[in-house]
Amino acid sequence: MTDQATFTARLQAEGYTEILTREFAPGYATPEHSHPYDARGLTLAGEFVVVSAGGTQDCPVGSTFDLAAGTPHTEASAGGATMLIGRRPSA
Repeated sequence: MTDQATFTARLQAEGYTEILTREFAPGYATPEHSHPYDARGLTLAGEFVVVSAGGTQDCPVGSTFDLAAGTPHTEASAGGATMLIGRRPSA
């Protein structure tokens, strides 16, 4: 389990220049898509799921996910979630 302060410090040390908190409503789900940046998230409340060719990343409170820029994936949260998310420009 990762705490918010440690996670934020790690993001900053690893070059994640945008750090934000996002709320996801119950039933949130996306079609497959990708981002032009690396993404790393920490679940602060609820549960979040990221599915890509690399597998399923189930993220209950205190868990993290990592996605490299350009990775096709889906995102979902059956009961809603609060996430701390870092975005890092791709190299």
